[in-house]
Amino acid sequence: NDSVELAVTFVKEVGAMLLEVSPKGLHSVFERFRGILHEGEIHKRVQFIIEGLFTVRKTSFEDFPAVLQELDLVEIDDQITHELSLEDKLDAQSGLDVFKLDPNFEESEREYGKMKKEILGESSSEEEDSDGEGSEEEDSEEERDEGPPPTAAPVVTDAGGAGITDMTETDLVNLRRSIYLTIMSALDFEEAGHKLMKIKIPEGKEDELSSMIIECCSQERTYVKYYGLLAHRFCQVRRVYQDCFAEAFHKQYKTIHRLETNKLRNVAKLFAHLLETDGLPWSVLTAIKITEDDTTSSSRIFIKILFQELAASLGLKTLNERLQERSAVSSGWYDGVFPKNLPKDTRFSINFFTSIGLGGLTDDMRAHLKNLPKTIMQNKQPNPVPSSRPQKNKGGRSDSCSYSGSYSYSGSSYSYSYSYSGSYSYSDTADSGEGRKKGKK
Repeated sequence: NDSVELAVTFVKEVGAMLLEVSPKGLHSVFERFRGILHEGEIHKRVQFIIEGLFTVRKTSFEDFPAVLQELDLVEIDDQITHELSLEDKLDAQSGLDVFKLDPNFEESEREYGKMKKEILGESSSEEEDSDGEGSEEEDSEEERDEGPPPTAAPVVTDAGGAGITDMTETDLVNLRRSIYLTIMSALDFEEAGHKLMKIKIPEGKEDELSSMIIECCSQERTYVKYYGLLAHRFCQVRRVYQDCFAEAFHKQYKTIHRLETNKLRNVAKLFAHLLETDGLPWSVLTAIKITEDDTTSSSRIFIKILFQELAASLGLKTLNERLQERSAVSSGWYDGVFPKNLPKDTRFSINFFTSIGLGGLTDDMRAHLKNLPKTIMQNKQPNPVPSSRPQKNKGGRSDSCSYSGSYSYSGSSYSYSYSYSGSYSYSDTADSGEGRKKGKK
């Protein structure tokens, strides 16, 4: 906190000069201050000090000039600049640090006065003071002459007095512009949310706010947490905004192939922030189907960044618990993320999560895939069918029976079949006194 406050004070003093010499460098400094505000790890008092610095920047450092007026004594043409290098050997003249009595003090003062008049002139300071007072008076007179700001143009009506409906969507364009300017000009998400709540958004146009926040987030070079906090704030304020962001998730996932990699990454991190903070219900994951046929390279990158961000913020254990909740599993929220209909899709999902370093989420699918053959055999047991009644011979007793059956399973890209048949016979003769068993399968 102390170092940030010191940096703010320093920038106030040198900001006017940096604005003239290196405006890009000054812009990077203010971007760093903006990042510190978005992180929210400093004290409230220091946050207000940084906000005051941004206010000073808007006025182009008028209250903090590069050179004070009382020190601006030498004209630019008369100034002599001494350039020194850090590698040059300089004469420190340390003897001047020691006070020595000057026996010719009065003569030295008179020579110094003559030199001062030659360089500065006698009436230079008086003229500057009079010019400054005159300019201030002129500015005040101009302000008095200016009237009130112009009012909005009246509504256009036709000859009958009825209003003309504008079909060019001018109102919608103006709404988007005001939302964009408010988002980009705010210092932090709290200020942006407060100002956006004051904008009268027509009923049914709330999705313009969610789409504009997502669009602004995607345009950044790197993901800025400011947009995630702002989106979460609106999801908590009204249910209609939460529904708008949920609908935007489905829409963005369907058209994710249209985004560049950088925009795709920012959008994925924005939705990951909303999911980890419960700004969005986890039921939106029903839009995701991790199969070879239903995914593209862009959608796989989106899913990868989404789940990696969730694992980094929640932890792999907590994330796995959230994905194994009974109510969510019974509702089928994650059937597309963890498919179990076909072994092919199950293997694809397992390989995908393992390749992105989240193999711990696939334990349930691995157990399902391992027990799948046993489950199939347990569900279909053979039913013996007697072929004929027992037959008796003269030499002894004999019994026989036979059984047969088949089982098959087929899908869109996978099929499995199994068939079985056989016979069984038993005979007992008086000669041998022993039983013989014959079987064939």
